[in-house]
Amino acid sequence: MSRINDVLMLVGKLNYTWTNTESLFIYLIAHLLDTNKEAATVIFLTLNTTRARIDLIERLAKISSTPPETKAAVLEITGRMSREQRLRNKYNHCIYSFDEAGVLTSTQLMRIVDMDDNLKYGKVEALDDQELQRIQATIDAIIEVNRDIWAFIKLYRIPV
Repeated sequence: MSRINDVLMLVGKLNYTWTNTESLFIYLIAHLLDTNKEAATVIFLTLNTTRARIDLIERLAKISSTPPETKAAVLEITGRMSREQRLRNKYNHCIYSFDEAGVLTSTQLMRIVDMDDNLKYGKVEALDDQELQRIQATIDAIIEVNRDIWAFIKLYRIPV
């Protein structure tokens, strides 16, 4: 039971950290659109995927009226979130596999690839100590992005 508890604790922490950090996108949207938090919140909640939110923020950062230093800072933040998103998505969209003794051993992506007359199932990956360290490293990276977004908010005096 220890391994499953460790995994569930880390995945819960990963999701909490992600959601907490992604919610700060509201302030990036407000700043880039020169609008208020309420309007930015409506936009944020209307876009129902992280990918859509990141796309919007990146596109707003790239318009000609965005100062170059703002553009660079925003694209750096969204780039880091996009890199960390892969592991988060893996653990939100996988099947956990157990051995005959009930010990958690691996994950399998919930995907099927239909190849003419064959099916290929999602990739199976070991859930070992190294993988748990990878999850923690992703959590740590997201925490750093969170801190950098707060620094951006303070630098640009964005109302919170």
